[in-house]
Amino acid sequence: VQLQAYGGGSVQAGGSVRLSCADSGRIVSAMSWFRQVPGKDREFVAAMTWRGDRKFYADSAKGRFTISRDNRDNTVYLQMNSLRSEDTATYYCAARRSGGIATTSSAYDFWGQGTQVTVSS
Repeated sequence: VQLQAYGGGSVQAGGSVRLSCADSGRIVSAMSWFRQVPGKDREFVAAMTWRGDRKFYADSAKGRFTISRDNRDNTVYLQMNSLRSEDTATYYCAARRSGGIATTSSAYDFWGQGTQVTVSS
């Protein structure tokens, strides 16, 4: 499974950004978004099953972020609204072969390169 993340950039607090993660179309168990700032561990943001029947969000993302997938173009999205300065990070998409949704980075088998999101206050 090859993943390609893109869509990051700079935005003011309160603004929105949509991240995209193009995958190869191979069926996996779940896909997710993590984020990381320098000096800290990679942090879970959101995940969904391949079929889209289950989604799970970190508390920090609930009500502001939405994970979704478009099977027509094999792309997973992370719509981020009401952004805060603390959302500034490098965002990564990941895919898991089996086992469904997980919130730990070690559970994921495939990773895309990161895309930077910078939120200025």
